[in-house]
Amino acid sequence: MKTLLKSEELSQFVGAIFLFSRLNFAWWWFPALLLVPDLSMVGYLINPAVGAVIYNFFHHKGLGVAVGLLGLVLANQTLMLAGVILFAHSSMDRMFGYGLKYFDSFKHTSLGSL
Repeated sequence: MKTLLKSEELSQFVGAIFLFSRLNFAWWWFPALLLVPDLSMVGYLINPAVGAVIYNFFHHKGLGVAVGLLGLVLANQTLMLAGVILFAHSSMDRMFGYGLKYFDSFKHTSLGSL
């Protein structure tokens, strides 16, 4: 089952790369921005619960979809880029086993313990 889930996340990551290719940005923007959502880990400096809330907000695929769709509706390439990056990053994280976080510890995730 774990292999199936990882392959599903890989296909979503590849889909995000395809969507990025349809935007009018140089190719280097994708790898340059791909780890930016991890800045949300700064909440863990306060405590694990705050860290989990902030981390989960920025790593929820629904946020990436919503931001991307808002960009599409507004014909705003920058918002579409932000949505694609958020979605791609979340897919990449889950592909490597980093799930959404529980409030007790960074290592306690929806996909198991790290």
